[in-house]
Amino acid sequence: MTAQLQELRVSNDAMNNPLELRRRIQDEGYVFFKKLQDPDKLSDLRRQMLSVIQEGGWLVAGTDPMDAITDISRQCTEGDSMYTDVYHEVYKLEAFHRSAHWPEVLDMMAKVIGRPVLPHTQKITRIWFPKYTEHTTPVHQDFVHFQGNFDTYTCWAPVGGCPIELGGLAVLPGSHKVNKVLDHHFSLGAGGLRLDTDALNGQWYTTNYEIGDALIFLALTVHKALPNLTEDRLRVSLDNRYQAIGDPIAEHMLVPHLNALSELRWDDVYRDWQSDDLKYYWKNLDTPVVPRDFSYSNQGFSEALTLAQNGDEQALLHLTRVVKRDPETDMAKAAMEVLPSLKIVEAGASASK
Repeated sequence: MTAQLQELRVSNDAMNNPLELRRRIQDEGYVFFKKLQDPDKLSDLRRQMLSVIQEGGWLVAGTDPMDAITDISRQCTEGDSMYTDVYHEVYKLEAFHRSAHWPEVLDMMAKVIGRPVLPHTQKITRIWFPKYTEHTTPVHQDFVHFQGNFDTYTCWAPVGGCPIELGGLAVLPGSHKVNKVLDHHFSLGAGGLRLDTDALNGQWYTTNYEIGDALIFLALTVHKALPNLTEDRLRVSLDNRYQAIGDPIAEHMLVPHLNALSELRWDDVYRDWQSDDLKYYWKNLDTPVVPRDFSYSNQGFSEALTLAQNGDEQALLHLTRVVKRDPETDMAKAAMEVLPSLKIVEAGASASK
């Protein structure tokens, strides 16, 4: 571990002590467990996910998908249509959704939360290419993305070993105690929003994650991904959310992840499933649904427009993606007002429809 990165505190000693677990997460903003999840089940899930990813062309043909050897020429990320095309094929896997409901995960979340648990409907996996560091998930608080209520928890787990150079998560202990959403600004990377690191104090904590490890943290805990610095290995992880039944959930967490980019429906996700017990499981639970607050994403987009006018390369790339996805949206039209040259993209996209 480098001087800038400290080792996560392991809480396996308190696994059967719910009061101590809740004390730790309220004090430090996270709890971390070694081998919380069954490595054999995760290995099977890894093979299923990476086999679909290989079929999508992201892994080198003929290699063992378990090795996740990446075709670097296929680099893409959330926001790119080619990313969503492959991502949603992975998203349809029943085993992927079921992993968020494994008993060892739900039992631990119940201990940490202290009330009956609702796993968020919108399951998430993160798939990150090597040598694509400008798209590394920036420093942020999760609340700006999933919203609902502050007492929502993320459970992050690598699907396979994840040493530091592959790009696991790092947290800033105690950062949740601000008890508010800090100012976020435009950034590339998952979510498109970041915190100014100059305003943050403290040491970052992470580890060389092994298969089965799990990091659980609060909605306001400041965290980030480390860059994938490997030569050719894809990083795959689970990034699921949990809350108490009865607490508010934001409406956009009840649809498939990245749904806005392809209109994926739950019927599409469920089509080839072998069992029915997890289909629409949330509809029978008494949990109030609240509207999504678009102020965070709108501010990020407004900042991207301003930065693009000043020639910022990351903002230009972001606006290009917005136009390529759908030139008819209000955001795309605003982008083309700032960048008239992007009308070439609009014409090409319209012609392909």
